[in-house]
Amino acid sequence: MRKLRSNEVFKPGSFPKYTYVSRKSSGFGFTYETRLKQALNTPGYLTSIIGPSKTGKTVLCEKVIEPQNMVSLTGSDFKNAKDFWEVVANKVGLPLEGEYSETTVLKGTDNSPEDKSFSTREKYGSNKDKVIEFFKKNNLVLVLDDFHYAPEEVQLDIAYQLKDAIRREFKAVVISLPHRADDAIRKNPDLSGRLNLINIEPWQEDELKEIAITGFEQLGIKISDELASKMALESLTSPQLMQSICLNLSLILNIDEDESIKEINDEKKLEESYRFTTINLPYQEVVKKLMAGPSTRGQERKKYQLKNGEKADIYHILLKAIAQNPPVVSLSVDEMKERIDQLLVINSKEKIEKNKIRDSLQKLHDIMFSSEPIYQVFEWKDNQIFILDPLFLFFLRWGTC
Repeated sequence: MRKLRSNEVFKPGSFPKYTYVSRKSSGFGFTYETRLKQALNTPGYLTSIIGPSKTGKTVLCEKVIEPQNMVSLTGSDFKNAKDFWEVVANKVGLPLEGEYSETTVLKGTDNSPEDKSFSTREKYGSNKDKVIEFFKKNNLVLVLDDFHYAPEEVQLDIAYQLKDAIRREFKAVVISLPHRADDAIRKNPDLSGRLNLINIEPWQEDELKEIAITGFEQLGIKISDELASKMALESLTSPQLMQSICLNLSLILNIDEDESIKEINDEKKLEESYRFTTINLPYQEVVKKLMAGPSTRGQERKKYQLKNGEKADIYHILLKAIAQNPPVVSLSVDEMKERIDQLLVINSKEKIEKNKIRDSLQKLHDIMFSSEPIYQVFEWKDNQIFILDPLFLFFLRWGTC
């Protein structure tokens, strides 16, 4: 039997056939796969899946829904769209408009022996009814990922369009992030009583470890429990990030070519794989923009003395604090204050008060959410930081910027 290669086992950007981990939602005792199957088999209901970024929401849909039956779109696809059904029709290849012609031939008679033909032409366009019937006939499911990227008014329109469609047994799944406005779906009174709600909980350490342990077993290699635990911690609840770290560790160790490797226990190589994983992450400019902060209009920003000998302004310090150990995906203002105090050489002049932290985080929040989606990496809400993209936090910890 042919030996598997590392990029067949660890697949950060596609369905992980050999390292898929089935999880149960707490309080229910059922797997997420079972819950999604139940939702899709309940006529007249819309399915709403909410969970942190890079936690396997789309992969869950790929596991449950046959590839040929899954029609994927994202909220970004509707940013400039005038008609929801037009976008969906275009995705499945239904002609948006066209012309139908039919020719009728009349046989000749004794008085007029020549055959005569008449052509009729009719213009048509794809509409809601045609799309719904096409989906039902072909057992298709619309999976609308990253719903939060659609403008608010577009979200409301999509919710309105789906309301009638699901009543006619059109199957749809809407995927979004927590801590982002999802009022258009979950708090929409028109959809009340017609929603299947699935909240994806953050991955636990043991679940992430299973990816590494199972995956390396597939390659005939044992990884120490200690290293697998450290990888799980750095993966920040993200199975996608865990897949990337495992793949890059395999590349650094040359596992596919070196058959003498039977066990992995080198922590230095692991840290090297962390840095290697950040190379192609697109956050260099994001970090620069956040460190720059809002415009100072020519005034020099105050800098504080750090214990490592550097001097840094408040925005540089905020990012350093977010990146400190332990890596976590949410921080309160009190936790931020504690981390900042650990970074600074504290004296009466250098102290940074909580009000300053709050104001500065709000300014960073405003910068992010007035920029493109790639810059929207964390959210400042209710005196709490919520990391929306764990890959950004990983880059902040291990990237060079």
